[in-house]
Amino acid sequence: MKKVLLILLIASTLTGCGRGNQGELVGVKQKKFYETKPHGMALIPGGSFIMGSSDEDIIAANDNVTRTATLRSFWMDETEITNAEYQQFVNWVKDSIIRTELAKAALLNGGYFSVSEFPTSDDEIDSNPILEYLPLYDPDDLEAGSDDEKSGYQQYLEENFSDYVSNYYETEDLPDDQYHHYLPLNRNVDIIKEREDYPDLDYARVFEEIIYLPESEWFNGEPALNTKLLKYRFASVDMNQAVANPDSARSSFARYEVHEIYPDTTVWIKDFEYSYNEPMHNDYFWHRAYANYPVVGISWHQARAFAHWRTKIRTDYLRSRKKRKSTTGRFRLPTEVEWEYAARGGLESAIYPWGGPYLTDDRGCFMANFKPQRGNYAADLSLYTVEADSFEPNDYGLYNMSGNVSEWTNSTYTKDTYEFMTTVNPNYDNFSDTQKVTRGGSWKDVAYYLRVASRDYEYADSARSYLGFRLVRDYLGTFDVQQQ
Repeated sequence: MKKVLLILLIASTLTGCGRGNQGELVGVKQKKFYETKPHGMALIPGGSFIMGSSDEDIIAANDNVTRTATLRSFWMDETEITNAEYQQFVNWVKDSIIRTELAKAALLNGGYFSVSEFPTSDDEIDSNPILEYLPLYDPDDLEAGSDDEKSGYQQYLEENFSDYVSNYYETEDLPDDQYHHYLPLNRNVDIIKEREDYPDLDYARVFEEIIYLPESEWFNGEPALNTKLLKYRFASVDMNQAVANPDSARSSFARYEVHEIYPDTTVWIKDFEYSYNEPMHNDYFWHRAYANYPVVGISWHQARAFAHWRTKIRTDYLRSRKKRKSTTGRFRLPTEVEWEYAARGGLESAIYPWGGPYLTDDRGCFMANFKPQRGNYAADLSLYTVEADSFEPNDYGLYNMSGNVSEWTNSTYTKDTYEFMTTVNPNYDNFSDTQKVTRGGSWKDVAYYLRVASRDYEYADSARSYLGFRLVRDYLGTFDVQQQ
């Protein structure tokens, strides 16, 4: 009898529901999450403030009436995005483009129609070096799933195999049924750029016929990169479409392509007439003397592409470290209300980030880089831009929220925006409307545009010598000021 009771007790233990939760609602076990400070960013604690102009509307714009707004917490770049930081983006895209073209050439050279046909021996690659640049793949992709799924995937690759090199395309935002159709680039092999070191003729053909401009267009005999190749494609979800069509995931899926991610360095010439600015055109973006200066010549579309790429490289790093699906908060352009809230630095009804109403400190030094004293550009000790961490930061630790370069926001400009926006995380974002809000004023602007409440706009495809950007990142969780 005792043996029977013991068996029943063991059976009850093994088959009991909950397996440790004793039938209670305990939730899915997860590790405690701690938000880490993103490099180069400051935490802007959520709260309420009075946005809009708190003093005289000098130019009678009537587009920034005062009202109360409440925002959630977010991270913001302490400085404007610099030339060195944007160069990292350009170099990554350039590297991806080159590896994409080499991978395509390797696919065509090998006559491959399936990853199962890829060479498996070093001898094959030694005899045909460009094969070393074939895209990577996970053999488990061909083994996972049902027979029908494997057959469909194999057929999918065979039909248009050379098109499925992922290069710089953001596959993580694709629907699940498309994600595995893209093959990642092989970044484990060095790119050979010296002409005398090209490993074979196919490799040379990629560089000489695709990557570089024709030799007749080279300057001083140096190979010139075809910058029109530097495109960035990415995908995102249109939330308005998703809400309007909740039963159709594809209707909310939007793809974008920024045709040129290289800054428009000619803005230093185009923005001015009868003015000698060739040195800025020639050196400002690439010379290391300007590495910590804010990048300019960037359109609104390029800034969005940069934000998407920044999210991607951080997410890729987290996944490579943890060997599992992991993501970071999304980097993006700030809304104009977020920008204004951050620029005020916690000071209520301030005119400038440092308070105001004066433009100089107690020693008579200007507090920002702008156009003072009826056009005396050098009165603030600078002619063009200054380094991104120049002047004193505001109380949130943000530099140059006024002056230096104006900054793109994510928001669309209309004169009456403040009248119809909600008071909780307010924003008006209409992608098809090309007038985008810029804030902060620049090195060439008069003091009015330095005011934290002053609004201005540029067209989304515009690039200027006085216009840059900084990014924000969503704060994950709820920031409690009392606990920090």
